[in-house]
Amino acid sequence: MEVSFNDWKKLDIRIGEIIEVSDHPRADKLLVFRVDVGEEKTIVAGIKNNYDKSELIGRKVVVFCNLAQRELRGIKSEGMILAAVDGEDVCLLQPDNDIKNGAKIE
Repeated sequence: MEVSFNDWKKLDIRIGEIIEVSDHPRADKLLVFRVDVGEEKTIVAGIKNNYDKSELIGRKVVVFCNLAQRELRGIKSEGMILAAVDGEDVCLLQPDNDIKNGAKIE
């Protein structure tokens, strides 16, 4: 399916910095993130089996900010941390240079 340029412009994708990571209290594979994308967002992601929490703190990531909010096992997720996925392999997308939190992907 093709997406028009006008549709692409509707997406709010920004650089964020992971401030805090915790285990989801009611899910074995989910982590709960606090991410600074120019404002703080709570994001729930199913990457617990792929990353150690300690290696995620301070990491810059790419965040889809205006994705419809969704409650995942009782915690509201306010966006999505983007990743490349190939079967069981998961690789978080990140900028190759230091750039300010909230910088827009265009």
